[in-house]
Amino acid sequence: MSNDATEANNATEANNATEANNATEANNATEANKATEANKATEANNATVTTRTEKQSGTPEVRDTVYIGKKPLMAYVTSTLIQLANVPSVSIKARGMSIGRAVDVSQIISRKTENAGYGIGTIKLDSEALESQDGRTRNVSTIEIQINRN
Repeated sequence: MSNDATEANNATEANNATEANNATEANNATEANKATEANKATEANNATVTTRTEKQSGTPEVRDTVYIGKKPLMAYVTSTLIQLANVPSVSIKARGMSIGRAVDVSQIISRKTENAGYGIGTIKLDSEALESQDGRTRNVSTIEIQINRN
C-alpha cells in the first residue's frame, strides 16, 4: 500500500508541476501579447505623422504629408505646425468623412497664425474607387490641401 500511496503522491506532484509550468507559460504569453499590442499602438501613433525617416540607403527622407483621421482636431494642427518648422510646405490629406476636419485644420493654421506667415496653397479634390465590404465598388471623395510657409 505504501508503494501505491507513493506513486499517487508522485503523480500528484507531477500534475501540480505541469499545471504550474502551463500557468507560467500562459502568463509569459499574455505578457508578450500585451507588449506586442503596445508596440503596435506606438507604431500606429508614430505612423500618422513623421517628419523624417531613414531609407534603407541611410539618406533622410522628408515626409511632408499629414493624413487626417479620427484624432482630435488640435493633434493635426500641432503636427502640421511642427512639420512646417522643418519643411517649407506641408500637404494635408483626407478622404470621406474626414474632409471637413482637414478643412478645419487648414483654416485654423491660416487664420490663427497669420502673423507667423502660413498660408493655404493649392487645393486638390478627387475621388477614389474603393471596394466595400459587400464587394461593391464605391467612390470616396478625397482632398489635398497644401499649407505653405511664407
